[in-house]
Amino acid sequence: MPASLTVTAGVTVAAEPQHVWNLAVDWAAQREWIVGTRASGGHGLGASVTARTAIGPVGFTDTMLITEWDPPRRCVVSHTGAIVRGEGVFEVHARGGRTEFRWTERILLPEPLLAVVPHAARPAFTVLAYAVIAPLARLGLGYSLTRFGRLASAR
Repeated sequence: MPASLTVTAGVTVAAEPQHVWNLAVDWAAQREWIVGTRASGGHGLGASVTARTAIGPVGFTDTMLITEWDPPRRCVVSHTGAIVRGEGVFEVHARGGRTEFRWTERILLPEPLLAVVPHAARPAFTVLAYAVIAPLARLGLGYSLTRFGRLASAR
């Protein structure tokens, strides 16, 4: 199994934890704060969530299964698609009249991408791929959470 890359971002907002939780797990509302993403799905342990992320004609579908559900504190999903594999975590923490929303992704390098790389070159390729993926993932999470913070404060 390839190594995982962990990327975490957070935002603190002037809102109650339940409000932050409700917005975070409102899959349809994610299009308002995650760029180019439309999501749908259920709630609770074992429920499925599907997100389509695209910019123009280029995109992918991210299928997920909720593996931990502890409202209004924590939701963990297992990414089960061909492109995105790993684990995503939403956490909500009360912080003295404010609420922190933290989003963590533990991303695995896509197997279809590794399949085209000769076995001997995989370690170097993995390092190079993560050097590209990590900054993009951090940028995306940070930007999305800035938008989330504005949305959570406005509602």
